[in-house]
Amino acid sequence: MVSTVVRLPPEQAAQLLARYREAVAAKRMRLALGAVLLAGAVVLAGIGGEVDLGTLAANAHRLPTYVWNLTPPLALATLGRDLAEWFWNLDGWLLLLGDTLLIAYLGTLFGALGAFVLCFAASANLEKRRWVRFLARRTLEFCRTVPELVFALLFVMAFGLGALPGVLALAIHTMGALGKLFAEVVENIDMKPVEGAIATGAGRLDGIRYAVLPQVLSNFASYALLRFEINVRGAAVMGFVGAGGIGQDLMVAIRKFYYTDVSAILVMIIATVMIIDLVTERLRHHLIGLEQRP
Repeated sequence: MVSTVVRLPPEQAAQLLARYREAVAAKRMRLALGAVLLAGAVVLAGIGGEVDLGTLAANAHRLPTYVWNLTPPLALATLGRDLAEWFWNLDGWLLLLGDTLLIAYLGTLFGALGAFVLCFAASANLEKRRWVRFLARRTLEFCRTVPELVFALLFVMAFGLGALPGVLALAIHTMGALGKLFAEVVENIDMKPVEGAIATGAGRLDGIRYAVLPQVLSNFASYALLRFEINVRGAAVMGFVGAGGIGQDLMVAIRKFYYTDVSAILVMIIATVMIIDLVTERLRHHLIGLEQRP
């Protein structure tokens, strides 16, 4: 293989080299300017947040100390007894963890149903009336903008302690989040089947059923499964405000400094979330694979 080297005239090579150096200098200047702006923003945020570096340095040892206190005394010779003592309330915690999973499941189910209803009204390619799209989109924005904990606090005040406030809070926030995702999926569909259905005399509902749903159902299910993973973690936090689930026992253990109870509950929550993540990930990939088949 013969390679040829093209030699430019000295004047042209010098011009190109000068342009290259100018471009490199301009890029370095932009990077330096960005670094200065970032540093200034960090300083202003620290001042606005009243960050005290002295206090931070003086108390930095407390976090690793607290984490160390969470570690239960485990010895290989007495491992079975130590684990039994660590998870002394396993049956009770499993029941509360089951409540947390049910709260997440119902919140995801009701929220997904609400998102399914509103997403078609929020899609520009299906809903031509601007005021309908405006109302649907602003409703979804309100639902996903307000944090779940705020909704949970309001519902606890209205309905009292228990699982109901957690289910309602997760359902409302899930409806807002999934509604936006569902609407974006609907807006990216192929409109030719829809136009064909309308041309044959199909109404709005029939057009959605036969021309839209076959294109979007797998993505809808995938997003709903992903939201269920998020809601399991959210349902565990809901217990902090009295909205049911294992979070209530976790908050009591934290407030009373029951260190080993805190670590045991956290291990159970982490293990549960990991298992759910693995299972739902497989399901999502399976659904996406079905969609990609010819």
